[in-house]
Amino acid sequence: MTKVAAIVQAARHSGIRIATAESCTGGLISAALTEVAGSSKVFDRGFVTYSNDAKCDMLGVSQKTLEAFGAVSEETAREMAEGALANSTAQLAVSVTGIAGPGSSEHKPEGRVCFGLAHIGKPTRTETLEFGPLGRSKVRQATIDHALKLLFSALR
Repeated sequence: MTKVAAIVQAARHSGIRIATAESCTGGLISAALTEVAGSSKVFDRGFVTYSNDAKCDMLGVSQKTLEAFGAVSEETAREMAEGALANSTAQLAVSVTGIAGPGSSEHKPEGRVCFGLAHIGKPTRTETLEFGPLGRSKVRQATIDHALKLLFSALR
């Protein structure tokens, strides 16, 4: 069984619905989850919020958070994950925001990705991983893999 199939099975067994809030992956985490037959029983929706306006409009990310910390920050990842829960019927949400590259921003390096994991009734977790300048495709794949790992660990 693949990791994604195990996530779908565990969520179904637990009666948990999942939402995603994605920036740098552009919906690829949602695509990975919905690749599995039966995922419609557990996958509620995915938010692709590539722009800051989309993060604010669709997920309720605060403009003040974006101004103070930037789009690629644990604070923004937290608000994205919590916004995905608030705007869905899911009980578990993962968020990702990062710099896939090529190139870095003024203050943040290529390959930095911030993750959020919001689970109803539990504190929201955030973390930042530095994948380094692997190239856009590899950073995005590493981000997808880690987001799926976070979901799987939350369902155990």
